[in-house]
Amino acid sequence: MERLEEHELINGGLLRVEEPYLVERYNQALKGFGLPDTKLDSFQIDMVGYSPEIAEEFGDNFYLDPKSINRRFVIISPEQVHLPVIQTAFSNTGLLMHQFFEQNAKVIKILTIKDVLYGEIEDSILEAKDIEDLLSIEQVEFKVFTANDLTSQAAELRTLVDRLKKEPDVWRDDNLLERMVELAKSTGDIRTNQLVPDEVIFRHNTFWTRHFGGLYIFIDDNQTTVIGNPSAPGFKRSRPWQVSYLDARDEELIYQFLLDTGRVDVPRGSWIERAEFIEHRAEMLVTSISAQISPNEKPKSDRRWIKSFVNRHTDVFEEEGTLPFLNWAQRELANWSRIELEEIDARGRFLLSRAKPGHPDQWLVNRLIADYVPFDFMTRFVFNKPAFYRDYQKWPDKYRDYVVKRVSEDYFSDKAAYRSKLFDL
Repeated sequence: MERLEEHELINGGLLRVEEPYLVERYNQALKGFGLPDTKLDSFQIDMVGYSPEIAEEFGDNFYLDPKSINRRFVIISPEQVHLPVIQTAFSNTGLLMHQFFEQNAKVIKILTIKDVLYGEIEDSILEAKDIEDLLSIEQVEFKVFTANDLTSQAAELRTLVDRLKKEPDVWRDDNLLERMVELAKSTGDIRTNQLVPDEVIFRHNTFWTRHFGGLYIFIDDNQTTVIGNPSAPGFKRSRPWQVSYLDARDEELIYQFLLDTGRVDVPRGSWIERAEFIEHRAEMLVTSISAQISPNEKPKSDRRWIKSFVNRHTDVFEEEGTLPFLNWAQRELANWSRIELEEIDARGRFLLSRAKPGHPDQWLVNRLIADYVPFDFMTRFVFNKPAFYRDYQKWPDKYRDYVVKRVSEDYFSDKAAYRSKLFDL
């Protein structure tokens, strides 16, 4: 994994914490969680405040995520809003954190000038024992604390100010006035410096979770759909009149669900040709197969090498079948034509589809589609990094070099443009 770290393909884009006062504030948050101080003078954190270095120091990758429920967070800078989330049990943790940062931007900016915010993204459960527990989570609440107790002091001062305004004789209470002065020394003028987050409750919508081997949960107006392993506790037992359960191995039913709910962009030449989508899939396929049959040969992304490799191993590709299918599909879709879904099986549909651009579940659907196109390492890196890292461990060294180079040069050079061409045009 050192190669990935060197090119920042893992734990990349994090915030370096090295100023002594910020390290001390982080330790104050750890103390609030009942955890020991870090002995590190410098470490990196993600949007939630998770540090891979501290996780290694503690020997606990889940020090901010016990039981993978009620995720803890540590905020020492408003700049964390721009960071990735690199370790989470729920795919929507980053979205929830973004919402919290955006709705409370002014408060976070003021508080982090002289304090640290920490707390939990509190669900309605303490532990997920079966699928029903996960389905019961309809919203989350950010429980927020500060090391110097600024939020509760501000709340207390606000209450005292209200009493002073509304109760005729309270101004005669010297103890109350002295307490207000004492609180104001810490909080400042709360009329202009708001120190209590306003928006702390957010909807817990569609998500993937690593619980029970990995589950997708899609929420529609009248139906909830669970996609996962039938051996998961509660599968097909939790609210069968309201919840639909799909075996993750049933590609036919899953694609039909995506189609029926308007979440998938079906094979149409109008977008596939512009995105050069089939060319992309074909390259991913050929280089993946090259790693299997010629592990000591480093693949190349140029079409000359791809054509040469295919010609040298025609029998392999003919037997495997995917490349002939992609070539057929490219001919069928030429000049902005389309393919009738009835003409192809479920695997072929996933090969030629992407999430509907602009749909609220676009990111999650592309993650789901990537599960059925495992050779496409670029799509898996963009939408499902945990799966990408698992794949990486199994690859031969030459293929790892190629993949790292491709991701670094093609994706990291302009992430937005890359995603737009393949998944939004």
